[in-house]
Amino acid sequence: MRKIFIIIFISLIFIPKIAFANEEDFTPNASSSVLIDYDTKEVLYGKEENKRTSVASLTKMVGLILIMEKLEEGSLKTNEYITISKNAKEMGGTQLWLEEGEKISVDDLLKGITMASANDAMVAMAERISGTESAFVNKMNNKVKELGLHNTNFVNCTGFDEKGAYSSAYDMAIVAGELLKHSKILDYTSKYESYVRENTNNKTWITNTNKLVKFYPGVDGLKTGYTDNAGSSIAVTAKKDGLRLIGISFGYNDTKTRNNEMMSLLDYGFSQYTSKTIFKKNQIIKKISVPEADIDKINLLVEDDINITNKIGTESKKYNYYLKLNKFAFPIKKGDIVGKLYLKYDSGIVREFNLITDVDIKKAGFFKQYLGIIKDMLNGNVI
Repeated sequence: MRKIFIIIFISLIFIPKIAFANEEDFTPNASSSVLIDYDTKEVLYGKEENKRTSVASLTKMVGLILIMEKLEEGSLKTNEYITISKNAKEMGGTQLWLEEGEKISVDDLLKGITMASANDAMVAMAERISGTESAFVNKMNNKVKELGLHNTNFVNCTGFDEKGAYSSAYDMAIVAGELLKHSKILDYTSKYESYVRENTNNKTWITNTNKLVKFYPGVDGLKTGYTDNAGSSIAVTAKKDGLRLIGISFGYNDTKTRNNEMMSLLDYGFSQYTSKTIFKKNQIIKKISVPEADIDKINLLVEDDINITNKIGTESKKYNYYLKLNKFAFPIKKGDIVGKLYLKYDSGIVREFNLITDVDIKKAGFFKQYLGIIKDMLNGNVI
């Protein structure tokens, strides 16, 4: 009887440990990691994902958001040449080995930042946009506040270990998602190799520090990094069959282990989840009448595909949607944002998407507006 009791007691001690060991840990060597769905921002896998940590060169993703915004608004051009400062030249760590006074294109600097993680290139772009690195870092911190991130603060734009610089795996995943809204970034992050200074005597070959863009189908970004505090770290995005995932991992001792575990994490995501398009890009959601417009009906279209993600083998998420229009200010150009589509899940999660028009719209003349008012009165729309 005493032997039986001892056996049962030992079993009770070890059952929890066995159960824990059998739980799938796709990043056992990471200090923290996360996998999210790009469309919904839902966490599909997390390990200490909200823990504050050094994030090394993943810091540069926030700077890249600011750069892409300037490119899209037209105040910065990829064919613009920037003169390198003494401060940028003297950045340590990974570099393009820029020289003080050298003139180099924004396009080459973007290659240096995204592919080679060049610190001198990052500082050069920071100075071009904000005048000084510190002013640029202020903009970076303002950006993460706009994104509602509470576990992130920067003191430099490169990712060097410094007191007061930190983020988390989850916050970096949200940053990565924001960067991906600027789709042109993938033209850089998806390349495995390229050249900078190509038409000069100093032509330089660079390769992507993110080797998964070559060795894992569907990977087209985003960023790697290393510092003593952050370890070997990575931000990856991959897309298959309409499903885009974002994975973040910190704290590795070597890149091989880091890459292998990230591939396992992506394998899990793509094997367990699926994406369904419910509205296609440029699909007409509704036609509306606007008496002040010079056309009878205005088409409201979604700016991008709208997808929902479901776990394979489970019931599809239930959702509904509603529209909210902006106050019309004429003239309206084709492609202008005129409102929002709000997608609401039963879980309470709400996502918003831009509504655009498919034609140029001008303000109607007086006679058409007058007829519109009469028509509304006859239809009982005006009292």
